Amino acid sequence: MVALQIRDVPEEVRDALAAQAKARGQSLQAYLLELVETQARRLRNTAVFDRFAGRSDGARSLPGETAAEVAEQREQRGSWGDAA
Repeated sequence: MVALQIRDVPEEVRDALAAQAKARGQSLQAYLLELVETQARRLRNTAVFDRFAGRSDGARSLPGETAAEVAEQREQRGSWGDAA
């Protein structure tokens, strides 16, 4: 493991972070490590999405389209069941 050091942190920033850590029952060290790990995960996730950003494989849908398609398929299945 490596050590990170941040210089010139304003006292009010340090105090706010320490208060948040205390409220969560964590040390400032544990709280800051969690923040750094969370940010690193987000960056990895963003990198994965970026790799697929230019794809045109026909599998893209706009928000809400998938739900509408599922509802339509369920409705069709329901009407098929009535005909049987």
